[in-house]
Amino acid sequence: MSGRFLLDTNIVIALFAEDLSVEEQLEQAEEVFVPSIVLGELYFGACKSGRVQQNLGRIDEFALNTAVLASDADTAREYGVIKSTLQEKGQPIPENESGLPQLLDNMT
Repeated sequence: MSGRFLLDTNIVIALFAEDLSVEEQLEQAEEVFVPSIVLGELYFGACKSGRVQQNLGRIDEFALNTAVLASDADTAREYGVIKSTLQEKGQPIPENESGLPQLLDNMT
């Protein structure tokens, strides 16, 4: 399948896990995009992982090699760190994907 792909958090995690079916589909893509909120979710997960620095570095490298939509990677990283900190304090940021429809509209 060729065309333009907008990746969600689960697909990026599958890529990191070297899921062959995901890799094969994305090899056919003409363009690949990732919303900044997805990077934020990845950074959040990295902050909660057992290998924080290694995972942050992996996400940083991914962000450098992928078209990020809406905001920059620094904003997404900050979002992940803040979300993790607030959750640890018992004040989590509500889950939402309210920005995705606007991003999808911008791609067409």
